[in-house]
Amino acid sequence: MIYSTDPGLIIGFHGCDLSVQNKVINGKTSLRPSRNDWDWLGNGIYFWQNNYERAWDFASNPPPNVKIKKPAVIGAVISLGHCLDLSDKMWLDLAKYSFDSLKKLKESESKKLPANINPPNDLGAKDKIIRRLDCAVIQNIHQLLEANNITPFDSVRGIFFEGNPLYDGAGFHDKTHVQICIRNPNCIKGYFLPRKEIIWPSAKKEHRYREAV
Repeated sequence: MIYSTDPGLIIGFHGCDLSVQNKVINGKTSLRPSRNDWDWLGNGIYFWQNNYERAWDFASNPPPNVKIKKPAVIGAVISLGHCLDLSDKMWLDLAKYSFDSLKKLKESESKKLPANINPPNDLGAKDKIIRRLDCAVIQNIHQLLEANNITPFDSVRGIFFEGNPLYDGAGFHDKTHVQICIRNPNCIKGYFLPRKEIIWPSAKKEHRYREAV
C-alpha cells in the first residue's frame, strides 16, 4: 500500500467545447465528473494522459451524447494521489475480486450482470466502447471500500489497447492510450491553456552555431 501513491505530477488533457475551455481557464467553473453507467473507468473527471492529440480528436469527433460546437482542449496538472492503477497487478486482482463479488450478488438477486457492448450503429466493432460491465466493476470497488471504511481511491488509471493493429501481425494499436479518471477534485492542481511547440533551435540559429564551431 505504501507504493500506491504516484509521487509526481502528470499532465492530462480534456477535450471539450470552446465555451467550456474559456470558463474553466478563467476560473469561472471547474470540470464536472461524468456519471454515465458506461464510463470506462467509473465516475469522475476524465483526461488523456500526455495525449493532446487524442483530446483534440475527441472534441473534434464527439460521441452522439456529447454536444461540441467548437472543439477545444484543456490542459491540467494532476496528482494521482491514491490511485487505482489498472496496470498494477495488485489493483488488477482487486478488480477481479470486485467482479466475482458483483457476479455473486447479481446471481443472488436473480439478475444479469451488465455487459460491455458496441453501439447500435457499429455492432461489429472490436472495442465495445459502451462498457457497462467495466464501469460497474470499478464502481463496486469504490462501494466495497466505503462499506468497510477503507481509504477511498482519489483516481483511476487504465491503459487501453484500442483501434486497429498498426500493421499486419502488430501488437500495437492505432488508438492505444492511457486514460485517467479523477474522483477527488483536489488532485487537479491547476488548469492551463495548451500552447503550440516552438521550433528550437531554429534552423537559422542552428546554422550559425555550426559555423561558429
